[in-house]
Amino acid sequence: MSSWDAEVAVVGLGAWGSCALWQIASRGVDALGIEQFHPGHAWGASHGGSRMFRVTCLEHPELVPLARRSLELWHELAGLTGTPLFENRGGLLIGPEGGRVVGGTLRAARRHGIHVERLAPPELRERFGQHAEPGPDDIAVWEPSAGILRPEEAVRAATGLARSTGARVVTGTQVHSVELVSGGVELETGGGLIRVRQAVMAIGSWLASLVPGMALTPLRMPITWFRSATGDDRFELDRFPVFMRELPGQEVLWGNGSEKEYGVKLGLEAHGRRPRPIDPDTDDRSAVSEDWADLTRVLERYLPGLEPIPSQVSVCMLTATPDGQFVIGRPGGDPRLILAGGCNAHGFKHASGIGEILADLVTHRPARMPLDFVSPDRAVLK
Repeated sequence: MSSWDAEVAVVGLGAWGSCALWQIASRGVDALGIEQFHPGHAWGASHGGSRMFRVTCLEHPELVPLARRSLELWHELAGLTGTPLFENRGGLLIGPEGGRVVGGTLRAARRHGIHVERLAPPELRERFGQHAEPGPDDIAVWEPSAGILRPEEAVRAATGLARSTGARVVTGTQVHSVELVSGGVELETGGGLIRVRQAVMAIGSWLASLVPGMALTPLRMPITWFRSATGDDRFELDRFPVFMRELPGQEVLWGNGSEKEYGVKLGLEAHGRRPRPIDPDTDDRSAVSEDWADLTRVLERYLPGLEPIPSQVSVCMLTATPDGQFVIGRPGGDPRLILAGGCNAHGFKHASGIGEILADLVTHRPARMPLDFVSPDRAVLK
């Protein structure tokens, strides 16, 4: 009888981990998924009802092919499970033409041949008049391929498909330590020791403490929803699609329209000011007024017609790296261990494609994209 509990363990079944487990199990590998809560929980980085999807990835030029592949896999996952996951509503990018949001979007579109439409300020006002006060240098870019993904449904669908394909799933079990041993990995859990030949560590903000020595910072990210002050439908999703808007001072306002039980989902990325660090095990997740104070400050000017106080607030987490890029790969080339983290608040859209990349690493297949810029060995992480 083998002394190993599985060929590979995927630790953490959020967006990246659940998709990795699905892809690994689909290749006939003896796989075990370990989740400290339950699939689709609200304690990590894969919840909140919706996530923005864009093909025009402005964060890195190599992410566009990954986004395209991810969209194919989201459709595949939806088809295999009968679960609607992606709504192609289009997306709006607003700001100075040479700025980070619009400039990065246009560069990605040109480099990769992505169809987008440029909207001058009069066209923006006519089609999306909810966005007030465009600056004198602002333009808008309409990306027809953009839309929203359903995070909780996606995680549950991928985990369920992994199970039906042969993976075992253990929930309510936290991994407390990882030890590399001869020929494999030992994972210490509250339920005992688990021994596997390979471990994929996809544990989000817990990666910083469980795999120490890397420049990974867990950050507290509030998610806020607002109601229309007038009660009309102009802020509903079909009229107010996903958007990113670069404001003066390089702040970025982002969100999408209301739907179902949710109001208008909004957030504010304050350039040069990070959300505060968080300990994912001990810090209080209760919402406080400072979670939306900066956001309220800009709403009256740029999105008039919304109530100034959110109707709902949730606390998400993100894991930041110094260069804003993911961490995916084998540290030091170690055949026993694969790290997958550093979502930097733009990782969900790529989760299905990243799951495929992680499965390629597990099964020693050639990389589908350059991985140097996400390598765990890059100097910026030391």
